[in-house]
Amino acid sequence: MCPALCYYPRPMLGKVFKAYDVRAIYPKPLNEKLAWQIGYASGQYLTREAQEAGHDDPMMQHVIVGHDMRTSSPALSESLKQGIRDFGAHVIDVGLVDTPLLAFAINHLGCCGGVMVTASHNPANYNGFKISKIHARPVGMDTGLETIRRYAALIDRDKHVPRNGREDARDLWEAYREHALQNLDPSLLDGSKKLKIVIDASNGMAGTMVPRVFDGIPGLEIIQVNFDNSTGEFVHEPNPLVVANLAQLQEKVRAVGADLGFCFDGDADRCMVVDENAKIIGCDLLTAWLAQNILKQRPGATIVYDLRSSKSVPEMITEAGGKAVRCRVGHVFMKQQMADHDAQFGGELSGHFYFRNNYYADSGAMAVTEVVSALVRAGTPLSRLIEPARRYVQSGEINFESDDKEAAMEELKETYQDGTIDELDGVTVDTGRWWCNVRPSNTEPLLRLNLEGPDRETVDAKVLEVSRILGRRVSS
Repeated sequence: MCPALCYYPRPMLGKVFKAYDVRAIYPKPLNEKLAWQIGYASGQYLTREAQEAGHDDPMMQHVIVGHDMRTSSPALSESLKQGIRDFGAHVIDVGLVDTPLLAFAINHLGCCGGVMVTASHNPANYNGFKISKIHARPVGMDTGLETIRRYAALIDRDKHVPRNGREDARDLWEAYREHALQNLDPSLLDGSKKLKIVIDASNGMAGTMVPRVFDGIPGLEIIQVNFDNSTGEFVHEPNPLVVANLAQLQEKVRAVGADLGFCFDGDADRCMVVDENAKIIGCDLLTAWLAQNILKQRPGATIVYDLRSSKSVPEMITEAGGKAVRCRVGHVFMKQQMADHDAQFGGELSGHFYFRNNYYADSGAMAVTEVVSALVRAGTPLSRLIEPARRYVQSGEINFESDDKEAAMEELKETYQDGTIDELDGVTVDTGRWWCNVRPSNTEPLLRLNLEGPDRETVDAKVLEVSRILGRRVSS
């Protein structure tokens, strides 16, 4: 039978596979039956990838599995693990964890890959799977997810003879804590300097991760907001990029006079930061500031940043003696660039922060460690430290509905052909005085605009000018 035809008996598979992961509403279209198929296919893909790469260590037959706090996660995890074992691979279950711990576990134990059961920042009725291969490299549609989907479509559980792979459980929190705190400033460890910080866990996995990693550090007073994740429900959407979702954090920072605050997403791999005045700090500006601190310790290091970032990011990296590498949007591309350039650090506008000493992967826990350490070493309020990065005025990301995204981007290039144009990710136009990037959505008829200029008047005028090309503006 032609593999393409095999999708028809299993139409639900086509609805749950996205560009970078598996994600959908539970229990329809995503359910335990599909979880078994995806587990079987993941075990098949991950172990074969390791074998073809020449890895013959017995641990390369092991797949790490973890899950988040959603009410559907335990059942989906059980079916997923059964699928992996029925293929013949072995499972190491690390339990209720944040997504970065899964990436740590893959590298720490030397396994062929892993699967995290989570829907990240999506509402409570969603769930899904984030799949990683050797060295915790992410599996997206162009890097193995299409193969997993094909394998899943071909397998029929009723006609399959189980191969009875083993399953073991491991508690890696102590090792993960030691790893996440490796760069924490000694003055916080011994309590000679102190910071008061507010953390909004968004009723997600930061509610488990933060106490396991940061409790007992003498120099950190942590005020908890939305740490209860026992119900799988959210007080506010677990997406820190939405300004409204930061309101509780901002209110608490002001109320207790904290030095800064953090808000995490559902699986605790992303976070946003507010300063002592509860002002939101763009993740690109935070990247620029952290990069300068990192370059003091690692002169000449490479820093990766996402191409939507302010021009102040590459400028400040270069001024500090570092090498700035511009990257496509998305954790799949950021992790690849981090590895390709042996980069020390990377930051993405979405709140992902990447570290060389974290196997080039992102970590919300290590982002907290890096920020508080840099802040306590500076001995200056965060608002003043970030101010030098506020060199330009930004539009923020604006969405436009477009019936013909390609035609709109072609018109954009033609209209501003006198500027510098590149197509690393969508279309970027740089006129010298102002610049913009327009990227098409993978899943919706939307174009996403980010524009930056020297002042608010220029930015507002150019947003209006560009919007005539892009279509109808919609809420972000």
